[in-house]
Amino acid sequence: MKKDFFKYQAQTSPNPLAIEISHATGSFVYDTNGKEYLDFIAGVSANTLGHNHPKISEAIKKQVDAYTHVMVYGEFIQQPQVSLTKLLAKNLPENLETVYLTNSGTEATEGALKLAKRFTNRSEIISAKNGYHGNTQGAMSVCGVEQQNSAFRPLIPGVKFIEFNNVVDIDKISTNTAAVILETIQGGAGFIEPINNYLKKVKDKCQKVGALLILDEIQTGIGRTGKLFGFENYNVVPDILIAGKGLGGGMPIGAFISSHKIMSCLKQQPKLGHITTFGGHPVIAAAANATLVELRTTNLIEETLHKELIIRKLLVHPLISEIRGKGLMLAAIVKTEDIASKVILKSISKGLLLFWLLFEGKAFRITPPLTISEEEIIKGCSVIIDSLNEILAET
Repeated sequence: MKKDFFKYQAQTSPNPLAIEISHATGSFVYDTNGKEYLDFIAGVSANTLGHNHPKISEAIKKQVDAYTHVMVYGEFIQQPQVSLTKLLAKNLPENLETVYLTNSGTEATEGALKLAKRFTNRSEIISAKNGYHGNTQGAMSVCGVEQQNSAFRPLIPGVKFIEFNNVVDIDKISTNTAAVILETIQGGAGFIEPINNYLKKVKDKCQKVGALLILDEIQTGIGRTGKLFGFENYNVVPDILIAGKGLGGGMPIGAFISSHKIMSCLKQQPKLGHITTFGGHPVIAAAANATLVELRTTNLIEETLHKELIIRKLLVHPLISEIRGKGLMLAAIVKTEDIASKVILKSISKGLLLFWLLFEGKAFRITPPLTISEEEIIKGCSVIIDSLNEILAET
């Protein structure tokens, strides 16, 4: 299978991990040799309730038996879509009342950018340096990392960049600006939290000049930071909210959410202002609905903050400079990029799945399923410390 993987499947990096997967359950992934891996990645923050969660699996099977795809999004009334969008709206501020379901987070970004331009009749978009919002061309255009973008130019024009948490840069938002798009916590840049009421200050400036604030919660959303959505931690409510990753509980989904007034402009002048064939697929929507119901009927979201404290207490080591992030969206920052790579690879060899961040080479992510137990956290952190000790002994 490994030979076929490299021959027939398009690759995204020179050296993929290439672990051959047999099955996965709970907090564990198993390879075809029977080796067990404790999962501190969760599909890059996607497997909110772990692997093969019984309530998600049940919802998927039940929906498959009823119907799968029947019509392009938005034409037929389908119970999984209606239930999911209603549940999302009921758990969000009043202005975030209308949900457009997509196939992925990057598609949700595309829709949000189009919506902002259409509603404001402006073309300028402001984003943050080192931001990441997806990998389609529109989403790449608002990603502030030239190393990633340079090979694919020209991208979408009219994008300006500001520095995250830099209050002076807020003055660049003007009456020409359709929207400011920011991650609530910068992900690829190193899990950088907003400070000094930064997001609220951006929102205030947007309101002053008639621009919209788009918050990208593809990674911070769905309980990962101790709230259903990360913005709830920072005294701000966006005009447009983007969701993805963990919303599907391991299934592919995205969504952009706004007020009925703003969202309605996509259905006229022109009609079909934003369309998708498979967005809101009933099987995926059923899985997402089961994920949200489980989060809302358990203490999993609140428990992420307790689990964060355990991780921070256990991961104290001379090679760790700091731990950034919130809840179960954490990044350990080490002294060098080489150390980060070594701890990831050593930990994997010991049966713990860790992974890199996109743009911060001195970091490794700790984003396990929200269902991870305290015992599993202790076990995983012990592997990390053992790996760091080995690296320290080698220097």
